[in-house]
Amino acid sequence: MNEKSYKFYMGIDISKKQLDVAINTNATVLLFTNDIAGFKKLMALLPDKDRSLIVMEASGGYEKEAAKWLKTQGCSVAIVNAKRVRDYAKAAGRLAKTDTIDAMMIMKYGQAFNPIPQALESQIEEHLGDCANRRAQVIQMLTMEKQHLETTSIKIKKHILKHIVVLEKELDLIEKDQKEIVNQDASLKEKVSRLDEIKGVGEITAINVITYLPELGKLTNKEVAAITGVAPFNRDSGTMRGKRTTWGGRSALRSALYMAILSARRCNPALKIFYDRLIAKGKAKKVAMVACMRKLIIIMNAMIRDGQPWRATSKSANLG
Repeated sequence: MNEKSYKFYMGIDISKKQLDVAINTNATVLLFTNDIAGFKKLMALLPDKDRSLIVMEASGGYEKEAAKWLKTQGCSVAIVNAKRVRDYAKAAGRLAKTDTIDAMMIMKYGQAFNPIPQALESQIEEHLGDCANRRAQVIQMLTMEKQHLETTSIKIKKHILKHIVVLEKELDLIEKDQKEIVNQDASLKEKVSRLDEIKGVGEITAINVITYLPELGKLTNKEVAAITGVAPFNRDSGTMRGKRTTWGGRSALRSALYMAILSARRCNPALKIFYDRLIAKGKAKKVAMVACMRKLIIIMNAMIRDGQPWRATSKSANLG
């Protein structure tokens, strides 16, 4: 939740061609086109941009241009998880779903939770984000094609194998682009180099962590674990004591950490000891993996924050 308070809250439901806009000073929802002309008209609607928070859902990329343009104009823009807004709407008893209702609920969600606005991405950060997202798409396609190999005929396997070769070449090119982009920025290069010191992480994982978590090094242990989605939450009520569970967070970041732990639990002595100790205590493998992910992202945060190498940071975090 944002510590800064605002007088005006605007909720925007975004589709490919249209913006449905609700503002707390107007009882009706207004419509604008999802283009520069529409953005300018929307901007004129704001009573005071310095005291206004614009809230929009992540809408499969349709929100990007509007958010970027508004940020360049000095507006505070918070892009929020659509599921959280929908859960808020259900809790408020608004079960119907239309663009008009959605815009109103996004605005009211902003008033209730005052989400933190995101900073305007630099061109390098934007390029890295595009590369990371495309890499995830290619990996998903590769995984599906490899699964298809197990259940199809020999003739079709030939076509699938050709497609796999194409996808693997594209993956190599994307990762090459990621490295070249990082090398253009001294600060990013230093951060990636520092995280790459951790055995089991690797350069691409380090790049993806920095990409999906640009706040790394500026967060507390609890904040970084919660944003990643590896912070355990209690499920207690009355005399009932439920299992602690993790949920929410940035799924792409969590996936990057999971792949790192798969490798690190074998080749990183400190993480291997930590993982083995949890298993020896009777913890399920999944629980141990999540605990290792939480430990790893906390250590990464400390390494970037304090400018410390892996060995010194791992000792200070009492890893293993």
